[in-house]
Amino acid sequence: MITKHPVVVSECIQEIPCNPCVTSCQFQAISMEGINGIPVINFEKCSGCGKCVSICPGLALFLIGIKGKKGLVTLPFEMLPVPLKGEKVYLLDRKGKEIGQGDVLRVIFPDKSTKSAVITVSFDNIELIKSVRNIRSLK
Repeated sequence: MITKHPVVVSECIQEIPCNPCVTSCQFQAISMEGINGIPVINFEKCSGCGKCVSICPGLALFLIGIKGKKGLVTLPFEMLPVPLKGEKVYLLDRKGKEIGQGDVLRVIFPDKSTKSAVITVSFDNIELIKSVRNIRSLK
């Protein structure tokens, strides 16, 4: 699933009228049954561009991948201050529990159309790509 490049994963569980992820994907890798459906990802079509990550109002989309011997997760981030490239951070799971430490590889600051920064973190334990869903500064 993630051998060539990072791919998006959806943790959207809300059956509400929402589809920005579907309309933002130029590769048609995200679909849903009706406006109230749950996003379904076609991993073969997903380019890993991450546009959907920044556009999701529910902060429910993430990119996961492996580069060399490092795990990578790209996630939306709405807290201040926004960590900077090179900063060490705590890796948090879905419940906010610390599960490791990582390094900020990339930060894309929000523009007019989005409210979330998009941050890519790397870490040594590749298995954590299944669990990392937020970060917190070590400071």
